[in-house]
Amino acid sequence: MADGSQKARLRMYGTKWCGDCVRSKEFLERRRVPYEWIDIGNDQEGQELVIRLNRGMRRVPTLVFPDGSVLVEPSDAELAKKLASHDELLPPR
Repeated sequence: MADGSQKARLRMYGTKWCGDCVRSKEFLERRRVPYEWIDIGNDQEGQELVIRLNRGMRRVPTLVFPDGSVLVEPSDAELAKKLASHDELLPPR
């Protein structure tokens, strides 16, 4: 459910060829969590942000949450735990 609209509050920076990015995208989509996908292969500002957030490294996926917190290369379990503390990102039940 990649969503480039203003409603997306979670931003995921990654590349199309990254296996961890594909896995994290599928994880979010299965849970119907809206997010904005930024392909750093096509977005210079996104690439620069990833490098800055990761202290000079180009590590993806890099997920930026509404509160400014960041997860880098999270496992599904780490992502689930983080989402549990962000009810505003979860679809209504």
